[in-house]
Amino acid sequence: MWSKYCIPFFGDYAVSDAKDLEEAMLLIQNGYMIDPKTGREGNYDILMDGDKITGIGKNLPCPGQNCEVIKGEGLLVAPGLVDVHVHFREPGFVDKEDIMTGAAAAAKGGYTTVVMMANTNPRIDTEEVLRQVLDRGKETGIHVLSCANVTKGMKGRELTPMKELAAAGAVGFTDDGVPLMDEKIVRGAMVAAAALDMPVSFHEENPELIDNNGINRGRASEHYGMGGSPREAEIDLIQRDLELALETGACINIQHISTKEGVELVRRARKRGPNIHAEATPHHFTLTEEAAIRYGTLAKMNPPLREEADRLEIIRGLADGTIDIIATDHAPHTGEEKGKPITEAPSGIIGLETALALGITRLVDGGYLTMGQLLRLMSTNPAAMYHLDAGYLEEGGPADVILVDPAAEWIPGEYASKASNTPFTGWKLKGRVVRTICGGKTVWAD
Repeated sequence: MWSKYCIPFFGDYAVSDAKDLEEAMLLIQNGYMIDPKTGREGNYDILMDGDKITGIGKNLPCPGQNCEVIKGEGLLVAPGLVDVHVHFREPGFVDKEDIMTGAAAAAKGGYTTVVMMANTNPRIDTEEVLRQVLDRGKETGIHVLSCANVTKGMKGRELTPMKELAAAGAVGFTDDGVPLMDEKIVRGAMVAAAALDMPVSFHEENPELIDNNGINRGRASEHYGMGGSPREAEIDLIQRDLELALETGACINIQHISTKEGVELVRRARKRGPNIHAEATPHHFTLTEEAAIRYGTLAKMNPPLREEADRLEIIRGLADGTIDIIATDHAPHTGEEKGKPITEAPSGIIGLETALALGITRLVDGGYLTMGQLLRLMSTNPAAMYHLDAGYLEEGGPADVILVDPAAEWIPGEYASKASNTPFTGWKLKGRVVRTICGGKTVWAD
């Protein structure tokens, strides 16, 4: 199926033909294309020249000798996925992950655009640090973007220079990792972000209501003999921030929603204002607190896995448009960290390499979503919220394209990420990315 130019761009996998490929055009022949932005579907050829799509049609010729032909029969052709919630840990925590290995995991999972969270060390709260991570991202071959912190040092007391950070390249703002408790600060951040026409993404857990986070207060917390995180911790801050967003007109994103009550609050708010968004993670639409009992620290995360009724309501929210984004919250940790007792181990799992397959396996094959709906949640919608030129397939659009074998079954176990902290190792999943193209260049091929 493939030409000789199967060139992951990372580390020892680069081959001597890379320079030639950079100059080549790519022609995908007769793949089943889905453009989630327009709903256009069918068997088409796609021609890419440089970083743009220059043709979509039937029986397109491959102009010139320097044109690589990719046979697309039996494969799904879709826009590169967009993840607006990843932790690449650089600077400061590169033993867990760095921007290069995080980007490798993204490319392997079909992502061509990612948005980093800002809880690094130092924090991404100055123009200097922001430019450093963005410059590093340009070395990866995919589009690595970043939010900036809402407050200086993530201390929740003083707003960062949001206008200056936006001018330096931040695509949004976030408090992810340390929820904001001062309502005055939250309102000020929303007013400033609204003036900039930029989104603010909120981690919605009130720490004052939590006794050792990462495990649901219920059957799982009882199993471990700990207090855990009650659903009220999420509900409390979601209520506050939705009202403030409707008051200020700010565009906000409720991150990694985990409770049925939170989904319903977002559903009602979206009827009152157009700038309300919410994201769900693959682990929250796949697992419940039973996984925390079975897998231990590998299924410890913030917010925690909750009950079956919550999982089903998250799926209903994805199906009816209440939740309009799927994001991974890719959160690498070392084996040593995850090997600690449940009350001491950090929260979070990796997710970039399994997200699409979990969506296909659980949501599409489960009968909840069409493939087009899944792709919209994983590309078009997150790109639109962050005003990114991504998540669609059109002539003149970006040459960010993935080829997927939707029927292929595979078992996760070898990761491009530095980390392997996930309960999905060893699962049988359906739908495998076989090629990722970013800017007209192959960045991953199976």
